[in-house]
Amino acid sequence: MNQTAPTPIHSPSSRLQGWLGALVLVIAGALQAFSLAWPWARGQGDGWLSMIGGYGRPLWWLQILSQAVLVYALLQAPSAGRAALRGWAFATAWLVATFWWLFISMHTYGGLAAPLAVAAVLALAAFLGSYYAIVSWCFKRLVKVSSRHLAIVFAALWTLAELARGWLWTGFPWGASGYAHVEGPLSVLPRWVGVYGAGFVAAWMAAWLALLLVRGLVRKQAQQPLLNFKPALASIAALLLVWGGLWWARSESLQAPTAQPGMSVELLQGNIPQDEKFELGSGVVVALRWYAQQLHDSKAQLVVAPETAIPLLPQQLPEEYLDFVRQPFVQEGGKQAALVGIPLGNLDEGYTNTVEGWQPGQTRPYQYDKHHLVPFGEFIPPMFRWFTDLMNIPLGDFNRGDLGQPSMSWAGERLSPNICYEDLFGEELAAHFGNAATAPTVLVNLSNIGWFGDSVAIDQHLNISRMRALEFERPMLRATNTGATVMIDHKAQVVSALAPFERAVLSGHVQGREAMTPYARWVNMLGLVPLTLLCLLVCAAAWLRGRQR
Repeated sequence: MNQTAPTPIHSPSSRLQGWLGALVLVIAGALQAFSLAWPWARGQGDGWLSMIGGYGRPLWWLQILSQAVLVYALLQAPSAGRAALRGWAFATAWLVATFWWLFISMHTYGGLAAPLAVAAVLALAAFLGSYYAIVSWCFKRLVKVSSRHLAIVFAALWTLAELARGWLWTGFPWGASGYAHVEGPLSVLPRWVGVYGAGFVAAWMAAWLALLLVRGLVRKQAQQPLLNFKPALASIAALLLVWGGLWWARSESLQAPTAQPGMSVELLQGNIPQDEKFELGSGVVVALRWYAQQLHDSKAQLVVAPETAIPLLPQQLPEEYLDFVRQPFVQEGGKQAALVGIPLGNLDEGYTNTVEGWQPGQTRPYQYDKHHLVPFGEFIPPMFRWFTDLMNIPLGDFNRGDLGQPSMSWAGERLSPNICYEDLFGEELAAHFGNAATAPTVLVNLSNIGWFGDSVAIDQHLNISRMRALEFERPMLRATNTGATVMIDHKAQVVSALAPFERAVLSGHVQGREAMTPYARWVNMLGLVPLTLLCLLVCAAAWLRGRQR
């Protein structure tokens, strides 16, 4: 019986070559960054840019299309070495366009010379981009031994690079491609497989599109039909069936709130300028007065003030200051509680970036100490003291809190705080979900993104929090210094929000959820090991299959 040979995937006439090809890859990488949170058209009526999605919106289709350009370029690369360079160029452009705002923290607020700040951002992006260069090299090598199943092989390799970026050197997965899918058809996936699983499926779709284009060009040159319709229709029908089942299962899971009626909430946004926040004669005075007044006058059942809302250690505060702000919350028979960001510790025992919780009848405050610290901001990596000495950034080295610290119980809800970019690590938040009876019903993020100015970092971080809401199907409260201060429901929809860079209070109501998502269960037990092993098995199977042909 004759077998039809697989359609070749290399089309010499359509190679991306030279400077033009490099420029296309750089543009595609930048577009992938923009897909995470569209950086233009902040207001209404800003022309055609506003029609794309509006400022800060994730654009799932743009992420898939931009990544498809990369796969197309890898397929057309003449060698594995060239493929690695192309993958590195795409990834470096993507990462620079994603976290360029690190320049603001280092130069504007840290005082690092502008050329050094630019070099630092480029060096970080280039280093992290090397992960994607490695998997691009591997992909091209597998292309040479087997032309089958390349879409899922690319997805597995891409996901391995994403996982490595989120784990090595304490991890910095900011801007992972899955965050573009907090909205859109792939938003059904995080409750099952998390942000990396959504990124896997998106990469598979991007590779499928690229392969379709390349094989279509080859078929056209050979004067063959551009598409074999029967297999394509069968694949689409199967995909729609699976998608329908996932959407139904998700809609069923979103109907189980806690038995409690929820609680009224106030989120405080002090808008203390970052260049004054730790200055005793300006920002510190303003912060102490404003937050004290809002906390003392609040009528809500829960009040949340952001990371380091109180910017001094307790022993540095005016006498009786903490007694004044705690008084409405700790008195017997009271009906209010608060979560407030404050640094704690001393020179001998070390310092912690902490959330204190105050509620009636306490013998001592609830305390959550930040676990996942920011390199260079909250701890200094070995051999990099010289770099931090070039900047004037306060609050250097902190002690690390334990993983999976208990929630604060209040008004029938279990409140689980996380500080700043800790909500970037869903696998660490999953440590709180080992027992359904003690698992959080509400997630609370306390942040200060003021370090990055009026940039798209605010909206990128908002979409990160929304992804956590999808993964765990929990509402997320975000109290920040400059934005985005919002209330997110368990479906990842922003229920209410304050405008960034305004001193204001956001009032609303939150009701927690108790159902455990599949993602919360398996990641709590096994971490990201199953996804990592799956990707490795896919790559190993493709390599062995190619060797046997």
